[in-house]
Amino acid sequence: MSGRAAFITFEGLEGVGKTTNRDHAARRLAEAGIDAITTREPGGTDVGEQLRELMLHQEVSLRPETEMLLMAAARVEHLAQVIEPALAAGRWVLCDRYLDASVAYQGAGRELGVERVLDLHRLAGVTRRPDLTLLLDMPVAAGRQRAGARSAPDKIEREDDGFFARARKAYLDAAAAEPERVVVIDASRSLTEVQASINEALAALYDRLGTHDHALPGPGNGASTVPGQR
Repeated sequence: MSGRAAFITFEGLEGVGKTTNRDHAARRLAEAGIDAITTREPGGTDVGEQLRELMLHQEVSLRPETEMLLMAAARVEHLAQVIEPALAAGRWVLCDRYLDASVAYQGAGRELGVERVLDLHRLAGVTRRPDLTLLLDMPVAAGRQRAGARSAPDKIEREDDGFFARARKAYLDAAAAEPERVVVIDASRSLTEVQASINEALAALYDRLGTHDHALPGPGNGASTVPGQR
């Protein structure tokens, strides 16, 4: 295999299939001989997993500003401990949520302001930009219905429709501002159709990075994970 390692993020609201499709992408890359890890935010490190438990499952009230600061701190650790070492070792990184999620959820959903979130991350030294972001998009009501069918709602999933409408708009605004990075995928379609779109986006990135030993194969098995993954 030639070409450098890539950092791919999977974004979207609740219930759109981020983890399922991240794992599909990892299997596809594995069949092409590409060593890839999967990780998530919040999560991926001991600090991140503890923050995930606090934010999603513990009945502790956090101010929006506190939530934003904690997410940024966990991201700094995630980059230092997991993402950057993997990329330096030539391993592709597939991450369920990244900075775009903070922009959407804290910046827009919590109404702290997009630029405020971005300024904080610049101050924290978060400069790693994804090579590709797959934005799995569907209407708020449809995503909430899917999320509600799989398990009891966590604290984020219990937010009101206005929160998610603001977050969705921020995601779509990011896609409009950076079309070379963010690929919007209609997640309301069948899983087969969604994954066909993901395959196309992966193939385009594969070519752009100069990974030309052979074409990406069809879906298969095999992916590495970091601690805390499902």
